Parts: sequence; structure tokens; C-alpha cells
Amino acid sequence: MPLRSSMPVFIENSKLPVILSYVSPINIEAITIGPLVFSRGIMSARTKNHEAIHWQQYIETAIIGFVLLYFIYWLVGLIKYRSGSIAYTQIPFEQEAYQNDDNQIYLAQRKRYNWIKRKI
Repeated sequence: MPLRSSMPVFIENSKLPVILSYVSPINIEAITIGPLVFSRGIMSARTKNHEAIHWQQYIETAIIGFVLLYFIYWLVGLIKYRSGSIAYTQIPFEQEAYQNDDNQIYLAQRKRYNWIKRKI
């Protein structure tokens, strides 16, 4: 299977998002960690699409790059906006995913590194 059509593994009804929400500036409903997506409950098609977009971003950044860039973008946003939740919304990875999570054919049409166009 080509990486472009690779999908993450969805794990529903997980406690991990609940636990991570205690140290996060937002309430986490679902989170992509590498090829795994953990969700508090049953995921909607929109949430699965959102998290699958993140999986493609992980692939593009060789997994560790996603984690490093995500943290750097969030830290810059935190300094700039003085708010963890606003910093989260300004992360280019999140902007791409939120702007396209309701488009169920987005992943089939998506250009690689599309998140780079967005600014924090």
C-alpha cells in the first residue's frame, strides 16, 4: 500500500485522550500518535478524516519531525498569543486538518506538504 493512501489505526473508547487532557491546554477528544489514533469515544467520519490528515503530515515529516515541529509551532504561538488554546489553533498542522476535515475526498486530492502554506 502506498504511503499516500495509508490510514492510521483507530482505537476508540481509549482513556489516553482523557489522561493527556490534564496536561494539555485543550480538551482532547482524539489524538494521533504515529500511526495510532486514540479517541475518548466513537469517532465520527469527520474526526477520522481529521486524524488521518495528521497521519499524512506525520509521514511527510518522518514522524519525529511532526512531533518537533508541532511543539515548536505551539511554543511560538504561546509566546505570540499568550494562550495555549489559541496557540493550538494556529499550528499549521491543525489549520490544515480543521479546514479540510469535513471534506471526505480531501486526502485523495491533497498535495503533499500542504500544511506549509499556513502561517502561525
